[in-house]
Amino acid sequence: MITIFSSPKKFYGQADISQRNAIKSWLNLGAGCEIIIFGDAEGSEAVAREFGLKYIGGIKKSETGRELLDDIFCKAQKEARHDVLLELSCDIILFPDILEAVKKINLPVYLMAGRRWDLDVKEEINFSDPDWGKKMKEEAMSKGKLHGYSATDYFIFPKNFKHGLLPFSIGVVGWDSWMLYNTKLNKVPIIDATESIFAVHQNHDYSHSPFANEKKGRIEGPEIKRNFKIAGSPLKMLTLREADMILTKSGLEKPKFPRSILSKIALFYPWRLLISAKRKIKNLL
Repeated sequence: MITIFSSPKKFYGQADISQRNAIKSWLNLGAGCEIIIFGDAEGSEAVAREFGLKYIGGIKKSETGRELLDDIFCKAQKEARHDVLLELSCDIILFPDILEAVKKINLPVYLMAGRRWDLDVKEEINFSDPDWGKKMKEEAMSKGKLHGYSATDYFIFPKNFKHGLLPFSIGVVGWDSWMLYNTKLNKVPIIDATESIFAVHQNHDYSHSPFANEKKGRIEGPEIKRNFKIAGSPLKMLTLREADMILTKSGLEKPKFPRSILSKIALFYPWRLLISAKRKIKNLL
């Protein structure tokens, strides 16, 4: 039914626990899901073999050694067994509602994403507990935080989707916002699935990178400069706030005011200029 693909960090310390939790939650979705692990990070091939997952290494890398997203996406679309693909960070926990959400989409081409719930998860999840999913959702809503519209930790799209990705570095901000912009530019519907897909992001630090900015919660240095340079301009970035459709429990709907207006003016130059200025001010603060 769906092919899930991800490029993990090295399986060490807390990242080992978080990434194993995520992968086990994907496996919990059932045999109808194919899982592909990409990249040469330490432990990736061994973990893929341990869980019986498909593994693809030898991904093209940037000058500083980070894997390139265009190569990953192209290889995923070529190798995927199913007609629907799901790209996501390897620390995102999924629940069966994602399968029901995908069934509701009957468009020939689209790009679907959603906001995540940030939650501290330090221990291995007991997936033998039949209520693990219910408990985790309750904990996320009571102790976690729903992230803003700018971070998209997963993308769902049909195999025929032309992503047009440039050689962005994975794990560094900028590429996902550019992908939303490029999708909108090519008149492909963007769907916000936050209401229908519950996704938990396990909080983590960025100690795996020498260019970490823990205060801002991201990787900076040459990689962020590289991604922004490839994007071409901060004006070529959008968020889920400008989505064309909302996937509700009842199905696809047009966004309500004021998001309906934002969706229509998303590519309007003055609006993008305003959003770019707001982003710069936020970064300075």
